[in-house]
Amino acid sequence: MNKLLTIAIPTYNRAELLDKQLAWLVQAIIGFESDCEIFVSDNCSTDKTQEVIYKWQTNLSHITFKSSRNSENIGVMRNIIHCLKSATTKYVWTIGDDDPVQDRAVAYVITQLKQHEDLSLLFLNFSGRNKITGEPVHPPTIVGNRWFDVDSEDGNGDGKAIFEYCFAKSVGAVIFLTASVYRSDLVQRALQIWPEAENNWISLAYLAGYCAANGRVIVTKDTYMECIVGVSYWQKDPKSALLMQYKHQSEVVMKLKENGYSKQFCRRMILNNFKEANLRVFLGALKRWPVFAIQTIVPFLALVGMSVFDAAATRELKMAETTEASTQELRKYQE
Repeated sequence: MNKLLTIAIPTYNRAELLDKQLAWLVQAIIGFESDCEIFVSDNCSTDKTQEVIYKWQTNLSHITFKSSRNSENIGVMRNIIHCLKSATTKYVWTIGDDDPVQDRAVAYVITQLKQHEDLSLLFLNFSGRNKITGEPVHPPTIVGNRWFDVDSEDGNGDGKAIFEYCFAKSVGAVIFLTASVYRSDLVQRALQIWPEAENNWISLAYLAGYCAANGRVIVTKDTYMECIVGVSYWQKDPKSALLMQYKHQSEVVMKLKENGYSKQFCRRMILNNFKEANLRVFLGALKRWPVFAIQTIVPFLALVGMSVFDAAATRELKMAETTEASTQELRKYQE
């Protein structure tokens, strides 16, 4: 019998954290062994990661436990995407090796996947905490420490509309790896459409948006995990802030437009991205890498300019239509 869900863990040189995460998963999966399989993708670790994997595979003969080891470090996003591509089950849930997930999460996910056979995307709500201070963290657009502030647990809402709302409210929410459960065939199709997603640090937003546009979506009211803010992989790259603000987000928005999202929504996201971008990030990059900074920002500014022009043209068209309608009404009255 085919399994329902792959729970995949991409990892690199964090053997202790992987061991702890697998210990949690083994307990959480009890009672659902026939529905789930475990997959670990080792990104060519040089520590004891392979020993940890072997230990759990040996001890878990009653659970389908697959693993692979990359011949070289292929980068974080490519390793995540390798997990998504490797899934042969109907759904795939890729979790971070260090993300605290509640014990009840696995049971909840399996129950929802069985109850909603046409589900294409499941967003598990989560709370945020600063790694250094320990203080709760949440997006400035959301009140309370619950990163998704929309409830859609019946799966009956408009998938596109739900995703648009979530994406506009918080980019960080829709790209939090552990919060998303995808339908495997849809996420794999999305990756075929855009192979360059592996080079984009927020491409998980594109994958979620593609799935949302092709089926039912659930966003949970309750939180099932915690996001530790300040330890993301992209934050370790000195050029990451510039790329994410001025290149990666706009790339994702344009790919969503190509795959069925409205011109109005995509235009609004581009303009909001421009308003919220931190100019200091660009100026700092300009001092350190002038050519790279200019090459990054020029296409972005061109896209913003096109969005502004398009918005103005749309307003003028609406005004013209309104004027014409008023004129016709006046003529009818005069007649």
